[in-house]
Amino acid sequence: MRKTDPGIATTPTVQVIERMFALMDVLASREEAISLKEISEKTGLHPSTTHRLLNDLATGRFVDRPQPGNYRLGMRLLELGNLVKSRLNVRDAALVPMRELHKLIQQPVNLSMRQGDEIVYIERAYSERSGMQVVRAIGGRAPLHLTSVGKLFLAADDPQRVRAYAARTGLSGHTKNSLTQLPALERELSKVRQYGNAHDNEELELGVRCMAAGIYDDQGTLVAGLSISAPAGRLEEEWLPKLQATAREISTTLGYKPELAR
Repeated sequence: MRKTDPGIATTPTVQVIERMFALMDVLASREEAISLKEISEKTGLHPSTTHRLLNDLATGRFVDRPQPGNYRLGMRLLELGNLVKSRLNVRDAALVPMRELHKLIQQPVNLSMRQGDEIVYIERAYSERSGMQVVRAIGGRAPLHLTSVGKLFLAADDPQRVRAYAARTGLSGHTKNSLTQLPALERELSKVRQYGNAHDNEELELGVRCMAAGIYDDQGTLVAGLSISAPAGRLEEEWLPKLQATAREISTTLGYKPELAR
């Protein structure tokens, strides 16, 4: 295996990461567990360094030890792989329906998912030729309680989890319309559960309103949200049925059946 050129300056942190990647590449090359000695030989790392790094990876469940002195890739990689797969599947299923919805309403359509206490925008459908519109950047993030999609995810949580979220974040606001008090947020989430959709009334950004509908997978789990963003005076409630129909279409593609709804 190619050794790092000693003439190239490498920070210790980068060097450790490179060595960990080298170890996992060796483990990925074989279906069965590999001995510490063989891993050390294939990577060119000293046995003590190999042992220490493998133990660190095992602590994070990236590596398993089926027997003393033998290693293989761990289940954590499968979990992360499935997470990435589910996100890619949602995006693939959503892209064409999102574009069709955009053609109908001539306003940007956003696809976003929950990541911790935020939503992250993973896809959008919009036209550069359209007039005034609100375009969310792919990769952009926003607090759950300030967004329509975020409210869908909070509404899917039990009350205890909602209170824990409020305690962690402090429910900080961005505008005068932001819901910064737990009782107000709980009332809003009750409406979301009742009607099955959510709105952002200039809570994240003044002059911008949004509506959202949920996307569910084959287990009936909320995995993403589809939203329409528009200047406050241009968001039309008649778009909501079209938005919900598009979200149902995407959910159906993912294997969702209405009786699975949680």
